[in-house]
Order: sequence, then C-alpha cells, then structure tokens
Amino acid sequence: MPAKSISTQADGKTFEQLRQECLQKKKLFEDPDFPACDSSLYYSQSVPINFEWKRPGELCENPEFIVGGADRTDICQGALGDCWLLAAIASLTLHKETLTRVVPNDQGFDRSYAGIFHFQFWQHNRWLDVVVDDRLPAVRNRLVLVHSASNNEFWSALLEKAYAKLNGSYESLKGGSTLEAMEDFTGGVGETYETKSAPTDLFNIMKKAYDRGSMMGCSIDITSSAESEAQTASGLVKGHAYSITGLEEVNYRGKKVKLIRIRNPWGQVEWNGAWSDESREWNVIDSSEKKRILQNSMDDGEFWMEFEDFKANYDKIEICNLTPDSLTDDTKRKWEVNMFEGNWIRGSTAGGCRNFIDTFWTNPQFKLTLLHADDNNDKCSVVIALMQKNRRALRKEGLDLQTIGFALYEAPADEDHLGKDFFRYNGSKARSKTYINVREISERFTLPPGNYLLVPTTFQPHDEADFIIRIFSEKAAGTIRSVLPPPMPSLPEEETDEEKGLRRMFEKIAACVHILLVMYVICLDRSIQVDNSGQLEFQEFKVFWEKMKKWIMLFISYDTDRSGKMSSYELRIALKAAGMHLNTKLLQLLGLRFADENYDIDFDDYLTCIVRLENMFSEYQGTFLLLSMNV
Repeated sequence: MPAKSISTQADGKTFEQLRQECLQKKKLFEDPDFPACDSSLYYSQSVPINFEWKRPGELCENPEFIVGGADRTDICQGALGDCWLLAAIASLTLHKETLTRVVPNDQGFDRSYAGIFHFQFWQHNRWLDVVVDDRLPAVRNRLVLVHSASNNEFWSALLEKAYAKLNGSYESLKGGSTLEAMEDFTGGVGETYETKSAPTDLFNIMKKAYDRGSMMGCSIDITSSAESEAQTASGLVKGHAYSITGLEEVNYRGKKVKLIRIRNPWGQVEWNGAWSDESREWNVIDSSEKKRILQNSMDDGEFWMEFEDFKANYDKIEICNLTPDSLTDDTKRKWEVNMFEGNWIRGSTAGGCRNFIDTFWTNPQFKLTLLHADDNNDKCSVVIALMQKNRRALRKEGLDLQTIGFALYEAPADEDHLGKDFFRYNGSKARSKTYINVREISERFTLPPGNYLLVPTTFQPHDEADFIIRIFSEKAAGTIRSVLPPPMPSLPEEETDEEKGLRRMFEKIAACVHILLVMYVICLDRSIQVDNSGQLEFQEFKVFWEKMKKWIMLFISYDTDRSGKMSSYELRIALKAAGMHLNTKLLQLLGLRFADENYDIDFDDYLTCIVRLENMFSEYQGTFLLLSMNV
C-alpha cells in the first residue's frame, strides 16, 4: 500500500472536501494559498509581460485533462527556465504506476469539474497532496509556460503549477537538477555519473536502470553563463536538461551498435549527427527493427544517437532509482531505511567542514552501528543521502542551496559525541566525494560491521540550513541516533602551578568584586534568600559562591585567547560541565540569544545565561529533565 498523502492547504481541507464544497456552491475553486497574481509568478522582479490568468475552458472549446494517455510529447517548455523539471516529467510518463501516484486520475473536466486539481509529491520522507485551481498564465489566449502539443490538453501545465506552488512561485523553478524533481516524483535515491570518468560498463548500468523503472536525465556542462542554452553545430544544447527515454542495441553492418534515445523538453531542436531521425544509418538495419525503434518518430525533440557519441557530447547522467539497489550487480536487496532530521545553526551547530577543525566537531553527529554483514559477503552495504530542506522555497528570502557534504568515522563503542581532539587525530573511513551546492548528495559504501559516526556539514562554518539524512542498509542497523556532547571532565583536585597562580589572583580580586557580582546576580536570581535585615543569608551566599567560582573557572577555561569572550560553539560543553544537560534545540536558541555577530559570548552574557538556566532547572526540574532527554 502506498503511503497516505498529507493535505498542504492552510485550512487543512482535502482535495475532495474542497471539490465537494465548490460543487455544492456551484462555484469554481479559487486557491487562496496560491492566488492568481504576480507574486505567484515572480518574487525578484516585476512581471515582464502582461499575463492573464485563464481557465482551460477560456482557452479552448473542449478542454481535457489527459488526451489519449499521458505521453512524453505532452511536455513542451514555455518561457520559464525549468527544463530540468520538464525532463523529469518526460521520464515520469514512461512509468505509468508512478505517474498515477503523482498525477491522480480522479479528476478531469467531466461532471465533477469544479476548477480544482491535485497532484502528489514526495518531500522530506512524506507524500504531500497539493491542490491548485486551474487558472493558468496566458498571453493572447495561449499558454506561455509548460503546455502540451495538443491545445486542449492541460495535465502538464497544471502539474507545473502545483510544483510551483509547492516551491513558492513559478520563478523558484528557474534552474535546477533533473534529479531533484525525479526524487520528488518517486521518493527514490539519486546517483550521478560523469560520462568522461564513468565505468566501462556504463551502457549496461543505464540499461539495467531503465529496465528497473529508474528515471534518467543528462546534460552538457557549461564553462560560463554565456554558454547556458547555447546550441552547438550538432543540434545539442549546453547547460540544458534532457531526459533519457530509451536504450537499444541494433545489428548494423555485422556488429552490435548501442543506441540511446534522448528528449529535449523544448519539443524541438534535435541531434543532427549519426542515427538522427533522417540519417542514412537507419537505411542499413532490418526494416522491422527500424519500424519498431522509430515508431511515432517526428520532429518532437526526441532523437537517437550512438552511445559513444552520447558519451563524447554529454557530461553528466542523473539516475533516480526507486530503491537503492546497485546498478552494477544483479542482486535485488531488501533495504532497511532510517531517516533523521537536523539543523545547522550558526554559532551552535554550523561548524563547517573539516578544514575548520576548531568548529567541525560541533556539527550534528549521528551514531550508526552496523551489526550484520550482507548475505553474500563479509561487509555491510550502506547508502547515505543528505538532503537540504526547503531551499528552493527560501529563494524569495535571498537564500539558496548551501554547499554540503558528509564524513563517516569509525567511532569508539563507549563514546557518544566526539570532541575536537578525536577529529584532529583520526581520519574519516568514508565520505562524500565532494562538497557541492545541490539539494541532495548521496553515496554508496561497503563497510565492515562496527560503530560509525556520521557528521553532515556545510562547507563553510556559520552557514545555516535544515536537513534530513536517509540511511539505507541491507540489514537492519543496530543503532542509529543523534548524539550530544559529553560533560567536560571535573576540574582536577591537583592544580597546576599556572592554575594555582590564577586562583591566587582570583582570590585577591574576589574580595573587591564579589559584592558587585552578588548585586548583579540578585537582579537575575530572585530565588536567593535574604534575612530580615535585607542581607544575604550566609549559607545561601556560600552555596552560590561555590557555584560562581565554578562558573568563572569554566568561562576562563574556554576563553582561550584571554579576550574576555568564549566561542558560542563551546557553550554547550561549558553548560554540560556545569551540570546542565540541554537538548540541541535549546542549545541552538541560547546561541542565537547570547552570541554576538562574531559568534562570541562575553562574560556578562555567559553569566546571565547560566544563572537563568540555574533558576529554571531549580524551579522546573522535572520539565528540564525531560527536555534534556530529547536529543
């Protein structure tokens, strides 16, 4: 049974509830969450042309949702630079079961028509049901964005609108990776191959992917923005997303020739070299084979080319597998899946990559225990996929994709969160091939059974984003959990000469400043008791003074450059050393509240923070105990 989808409407109503309301009121649906206005089109500029929002019935006499079955020729690109999305839609049409999930067939322009349609997309491990009204942007009564070759067919245009709504606007769909949309259509796992450094059996890998129902796309790299969508002499377009729609082997002059079929979402502009639509190579092969392969061939943007020409001209292949099964062997596996969510928060958990060793250890850490080897060898197959959340929708706020990656370390069995020294002296056992600004980065590993620590990071420190991690393993992993830093070791009973000197200095100045400190803390800590004379009780002062000394010593130990400030990244272990065990969310909020623009916390703010936490722990001990357990 497919997972149930979740309504995304602000009022919580489902597609069927909204449709029935409209039918009862005899009124066509108008979507309040994605209105027919300029802000739904563009967020960074004024609308360049005078769009009119038209319903299909205003654009043609007999509108239909799907004409003669959804086909890859139903997708023609309009004025928006979202060829990556259209390449994915074209691939989607080749997989009817998946298509039916994304484009439900319980809608159309029959008696149940109410101006409302819905589509389903996978987002962050959930299926979402997105409803839209059928008002589409048009100019002079013609659709100017995605449209079908048939003027009365509207499923592809409405699908594009639903995906634009999911991501905030049509403009948010400008530029992207075909793999991103493929994953949103399937919930699958993506892999990328570079044609110039691909395995020698790349054709067999792609043929196996095609036979297994995987979706595939390809593109030609550009070296500058000026090359984007520039057409080559051979009819190919640089920086443009194509879909891969077929692979075949044919007998040609006594030898087997590998062919690949590719589609340009423009619906035109095709390869004009060997094995193109009108090339002479087709005249040499068997007529029945030619008819089978070239059926319905026309100038529709789809063409065949020899696989060696394909590798020479294209640079990147994107494959979205419905399961993480390897394409390099014939083994079908049953995968166990674990999913975790996390955040990189500046000043707290956004530590950057290992180049920044002083903060790298503060990144979120996930403990992974692989207990059992695969059935057919002595190692464990693992696929790790790290995905940024909601970055396309955040473009309107000036945010875009972060550059991300991850590393996997062999971890001591008896330790949780590992500190700076561990990463300073221990190399990773596996890692993502590169740091790159894509929505998801995934890698396949074969590892010995054991304990591992997964550290997902942005490349630069302080870069913020929300993320999810999907971990696929052939055998159920023994333990997969997020971990928090351990408490700092207690201060040693035997102090060093330096510490003794520091203590003597502190004791000298303590007599002068303790009254100021006490007055300062009284303003923060109303729980300190006073006697009838208005003075602090000695026992209360004595307890407090011991705490104060400990807090000061902790601050000094983390003020490594004696600047009077400590890094906000050190706050969490300082609080743990003070006996305050907080979950990651609270630690992130404290970092945001008390750190300055350089991610430092001065002594006053440190003391304010720790005293207020002390009060809350005293007053709400049970609640904070529960919060501290929620990692």
